Amino acid sequence: MENLDLKKSSPLLFISPFFLWGTAMVAMKGVIPHTTPLFMAGIRLVPAGMLVLIVAWFLGRPQPKTLQAWLWIALFALMDATLFQGFLALGLNRTGAGLGSVIIDSQPLAVALMSSWLFKEVIGVWGWLGLGLGIGGISLIGLPDQWFYDFFGQKAVNIDFSWQELLNSGEMLMLLASLSMAVGTVLIRFVCRHADPVSATGWHMILGGLPLFLASGFTESHQWQNIDLNGWLALSYATIFGSAIAYGIFFYLAAKGNLTSLSSLTFLTPVFALSFGNLFLGEMLSVLQWVGVSLTLVSIYLINQRERISPQVRAIFANLSSLIPKSN
Repeated sequence: MENLDLKKSSPLLFISPFFLWGTAMVAMKGVIPHTTPLFMAGIRLVPAGMLVLIVAWFLGRPQPKTLQAWLWIALFALMDATLFQGFLALGLNRTGAGLGSVIIDSQPLAVALMSSWLFKEVIGVWGWLGLGLGIGGISLIGLPDQWFYDFFGQKAVNIDFSWQELLNSGEMLMLLASLSMAVGTVLIRFVCRHADPVSATGWHMILGGLPLFLASGFTESHQWQNIDLNGWLALSYATIFGSAIAYGIFFYLAAKGNLTSLSSLTFLTPVFALSFGNLFLGEMLSVLQWVGVSLTLVSIYLINQRERISPQVRAIFANLSSLIPKSN
């Protein structure tokens, strides 16, 4: 992997983490009622981290050696593992999966803002347009259709709102999860100045997952007694494919490539989740959700091709202007 040329890599490599995260969500749907949130978060991290470290050892990847490296990994573990997975697991128990996925998958906007400020990544008009379309697309995918029908029919949406409920709501927890993941995505650049990205990914999953297991031991009960064979198989898929492989690929790419472009592919996660939910669980997509899927795909194209689109548009306008006869 050391000689990987990101520009020449297969698009499947870039898409694979989001495919695995989306399908892992489908696999986890049947397990959630039979386990507890913090235990589920821990089981997705610690065994996966061990697998990543075993692979790193086989590949001869260097292990962290300096105090600076371990401090950066610890901060990375706190933000992207403990806080992200903890808030996500707790939030899933208090909010609908659709609304939760909209909030979680809005994190490319936060990544774009931080990357523009910290790493001077150029987003441009087409990039911002793509981010806006992406937020709109996942909103159509995840939010109730009736909200949109109410808005366009009555120019208002009937939503009961109170700050007290918001502070104790699943929506706030999912927002905190989204921000934690965004900070973790940015932190990997700093981590990789002092440690190998594959080894750092494995250690951050272990260090971040252990506090979740500890919290589960003190605050939860009957974490695994009600999980059947199918449930353990689903947990295994989520751990091996949805965590170990997906995280390993994602953070390796994040350490080497453009964070705004890579993070924008997060918009694909609910698309894959919906598609495989439809295939395996018989979940049907509404017309508005199909529109949302289309907007999401357009947004990803705009964000990832933003540097090529601008000169192409300028060339088109230049050609059109040359065809217009000049008046004397």
